Amino acid sequence: MAPPDPASEPVSGSGAALSGWAVGTPGPVRTGPLVRVRRPVPVPGPGELLLRVEACGVCRTDLHLAEGDLAPHRPATVPGHEIVGRVVAVGEGVGLFRTGERAGGAWLRSTCGVCRWCRSRRENLCPRSRYTGWDADGGFAEFTVVPEAFAYRLPEERDAATLAPLLCAGIIGYRALRRSALPPGGRLGIYGFGASAHLAAQVALAEGATVHVLTRSPEARALALELGAASAGGADDPPPEPLDAAVLFAPVGDLVPVALAALDRSGTLAVAGIHLSDIPVLNYQRHLFQERDLRSVTSNTRQDGRDFLAVAERVGIRVTVTPYPLDRADRALADLAADRVRGAAVLVPG
Repeated sequence: MAPPDPASEPVSGSGAALSGWAVGTPGPVRTGPLVRVRRPVPVPGPGELLLRVEACGVCRTDLHLAEGDLAPHRPATVPGHEIVGRVVAVGEGVGLFRTGERAGGAWLRSTCGVCRWCRSRRENLCPRSRYTGWDADGGFAEFTVVPEAFAYRLPEERDAATLAPLLCAGIIGYRALRRSALPPGGRLGIYGFGASAHLAAQVALAEGATVHVLTRSPEARALALELGAASAGGADDPPPEPLDAAVLFAPVGDLVPVALAALDRSGTLAVAGIHLSDIPVLNYQRHLFQERDLRSVTSNTRQDGRDFLAVAERVGIRVTVTPYPLDRADRALADLAADRVRGAAVLVPG
């Protein structure tokens, strides 16, 4: 293991401990599923980076894990997969990053690299894929370990809190936008307007789309108009014109028929979430006929991440964040559950 930057102590192997949060007993936020933990600073293994966390976004997937919508893959896992950090130690074989450099850790943590999905550039569908904050400890802590092969190089001059949401909310929103098959200059409907949606909307606007936002939060509707949406209405409202494409970010299955009915002929609805409540019975004539498509979105590839980060830099995406100190992670999760977060919630250690 390469020596750490002396200015970045404490590091793994020093006997120091990290402070963070783990999912104890999954359940509704009001039951306190997040618990405080203090553990030894981890030692990076071969091909791994030890990061001192500068900021970690709070994703709706973290909420699903805490509340039990997604079954835990291991007990007492530290959530968080929108990680911006400084490399303080590296494992054997690391060659792309050095200590002191900034790196980003994201949801997709590893894939097998040999299955037919990986070999056909669809590693997001790898049946042996593993995920940060689900299969291994994530960024709701002062330190975390990420595999170098799945880490992203991030700009040094940007504020860490505004970079963090790009690493999942941004990447998955970008993939969902592409899955929606939005044509050039098309009419896009966005259902739900949280962290991911407010970033995807800016990509669509930069590419010439007309964007209509449908969400239950008045504050989110105001943000949508501020960012350039042509209209902003309630989640169940019809948009002012037929849609060429739509993305459902809200984890609400009842909105699937609403969004499908709003599509024009040959329109596509992409469902962006990893979890969705049950979808009501669809009426073929009203919701699917005339070649309307319904698509799911599953994780992302590393190429999605690289492509999105390049687009975000080029178009100057504005990231709206609500920062929380690390010791208020439970409050951040509760605010996310109650739709009290403007833009993206971000934890900032120290």
